Amino acid sequence: MGNLAEDDCRLLSSCYHSCLQLAQQKGLKSIAFCCISTGEFHFPQEKAAEIAFSAVKEFMRTKTSIKKVIFNVFKDWDREIYRSVLAEN
Repeated sequence: MGNLAEDDCRLLSSCYHSCLQLAQQKGLKSIAFCCISTGEFHFPQEKAAEIAFSAVKEFMRTKTSIKKVIFNVFKDWDREIYRSVLAEN
């Protein structure tokens, strides 16, 4: 991917917000996310996890039907990254 631009981060955050808003509109109580953009698109995993957590945390401050958000990971390394990000917050 090369250098990570601020626009890349904003677009990833926007992706999470859009999914959460759609889930809210449908009245869903839970949603699961995989490690968006970290596979084929090579978004740095640590930064992607920070953005994912931050976007979800911000959205959950609003009135929403969503009560549970699951971060689905594929590898042990991904799980450790998300645990680390969650522990920091």
